[in-house]
Amino acid sequence: MTRYEMTVTRRLFLKTTAAAGGGLMLGGFVPGAAQTASAAGLFEPNVWVKITPDGKARIMLSMLEMGQGVMTAMPMLLAEELDIDWANVTTEWAPADARYGNPNFGGSQTTAGSNSTRGMWKLLRESGATARAMLVTAAAKDWGVAESTCTTDKGVVIHQASGRRATYGSLVDKAAAVPVPTNVALKDPKAFTLLGRDVARLDIPEKVNGQACFGVDVKLPGLLVARVVRCPVFGGKVASFNADKAKAVPGVKHVVQIASGIAVVADGYWAASNGAKALQITWDEGPLATLTSAEITKRYADLAQKPGVAARKDGDFDAAFAKGAKTIERVFEAPYLAHACMEPMNCTANVAADRCDVYVPTQSQTVTQQVAMAVSGLPQPKVFVHTTYMGGGFGRRGEGDFVADAVETSKKVGAPVKVMWSREDDIQHDYYRPVTYVRMWAALDGTGKPTAWQQRIVQSSLMKKLKTDPGIPYGFWRSVGSSVNGYVTEAFIDEMATAAGKDPYEFRRQLLADHPRHRAVLEMVADKAGWKTPPAQGRARGIAVHECFGSIIGLVSEVSVTNGTVRVHKNTCVVDCGWVVHPDTIKAQMEGGLAYGLAAALKGEITINNGRVVQSTFADYQPLRHNEMPQTDVFIVPSVDAPGGIGEPSTAAMAGALVNAVFAATGKRIYSLPIKAAVLRGGTAE
Repeated sequence: MTRYEMTVTRRLFLKTTAAAGGGLMLGGFVPGAAQTASAAGLFEPNVWVKITPDGKARIMLSMLEMGQGVMTAMPMLLAEELDIDWANVTTEWAPADARYGNPNFGGSQTTAGSNSTRGMWKLLRESGATARAMLVTAAAKDWGVAESTCTTDKGVVIHQASGRRATYGSLVDKAAAVPVPTNVALKDPKAFTLLGRDVARLDIPEKVNGQACFGVDVKLPGLLVARVVRCPVFGGKVASFNADKAKAVPGVKHVVQIASGIAVVADGYWAASNGAKALQITWDEGPLATLTSAEITKRYADLAQKPGVAARKDGDFDAAFAKGAKTIERVFEAPYLAHACMEPMNCTANVAADRCDVYVPTQSQTVTQQVAMAVSGLPQPKVFVHTTYMGGGFGRRGEGDFVADAVETSKKVGAPVKVMWSREDDIQHDYYRPVTYVRMWAALDGTGKPTAWQQRIVQSSLMKKLKTDPGIPYGFWRSVGSSVNGYVTEAFIDEMATAAGKDPYEFRRQLLADHPRHRAVLEMVADKAGWKTPPAQGRARGIAVHECFGSIIGLVSEVSVTNGTVRVHKNTCVVDCGWVVHPDTIKAQMEGGLAYGLAAALKGEITINNGRVVQSTFADYQPLRHNEMPQTDVFIVPSVDAPGGIGEPSTAAMAGALVNAVFAATGKRIYSLPIKAAVLRGGTAE
């Protein structure tokens, strides 16, 4: 299977699972089945939890930790219903196994789309409640009392009338013999003791004391390290190569051709890097050797003149637009963006004749295993995925290209190999957030009320019909389509408010009269930001409200602009994400998402020249620096609605609020990201 085939297979798989919409529920237990512990002294009522005689609960982690807090939030869901002391909870990474799949992804083990809590909350709560019910049954049977007369508290079954108590640990063997119940009652949220509280995050101690194992930390006996030299032009391939000089570098052991390029394999990273520099390669650069960003933009501008695939059509836009007292037509542009994870892509593989082990910071055990199977030629039972911590993901680590590199290289050299990407590799060979060209039209009546709206988007599509593709690899980037839609819709609505002669907040508030949750978020963020009071001298505010991933975000950004340079002083964020699992995680994700979105809006741009990426390091593709991070206040709307996502929504809201604040400060609208200082110093708005 080629790299292209693996990518297409994965995208078709994700499209199918997304369409399922959570219709397939893969439980951690089979209702009514007489599952028992696999060994004496262990109570394992389902695949999600194991209770040992010392009363500790080991909870399996299928959703993967990349800083977003799932290593704490997922166990909290189960532990709440299990009713166990949080101090007695430990975790274990789940292997690649369909039993651990996310129902919202059709059973795929994939951490993406802000779907961890949304997909797993009911399943994990039911698994914990099932274990608790079986422990109660075991104790009640032992004591000869009715189950309804027993309660639990922090890992102890209690019979209040007689004063008898039994720890969960003392009941493991008896509980293991109890049939798994078909239905279990879940706690009333009013009785929660864990959910909704700020408990200590389980991943923090290991990360502070250095014990946490990230992909770059993996060590194996006889481990070799590889750098892969890839064609700088997308779609190009090796025409010929001479490995003599590379092999002459001390420490270099092998030089082998793989699907993505030439792998230089050595006893360490620096030897591999020096060997890669010494390698002599002639490239067949292929048909994209002259492609530029300007050419892509021109293609997209031409396509935007024509109707595309209709995603939604309500009423007769042409008639409504023609009758408008005021009309607006605008074009917005958003560039390719790299993921730029702090930990560059890496993967360690050990391929033997009858076994393949993959050690990887991945967002998808399922994708990793499928790719490893395709490259190694081994069947699923012979391919084992060992998950590590991730130094950032943002969608990038859902791809399988870096896994394929390691598996193929290990297979060819007959030894365990860690493939390490450099920062240049990481930025110049990404699956980028697609470049986007958007045309928008709106009409207002004589009172300033919107009467017509049309939006036409030209973009390489991740999930829908694809009509054009420039050939640049593209993929899921934090907040995905909302990273563009949150910008263009909120910027355009702000311009409509100006055309209507209305305050941007009041204009939105009137439009949201029939949407109480959205309106409540908008009102709360305006209040918390002091919208109706003037900002400090030299500052201005912009506002945005956006819904995505099951959550609603309100954001007010306060900025100043000096000689074309934008400085964000304060972000006030309000989120309604349904009922809350771990408040501190929500606040941290809002802050992190805003920082990620702010860096993109101010600086983020991947440009193409002669078929290759121009940017290469953090010098020319810059993240947000510490001194650029604004004061950020986050407020959570109390809610009893089903949980929404938190990892991505604030990223989607950032650019819209920012450009609206820039307009309030300068009178200039921003139609192209990132914000260019030259535009604000007096040039024409792009």
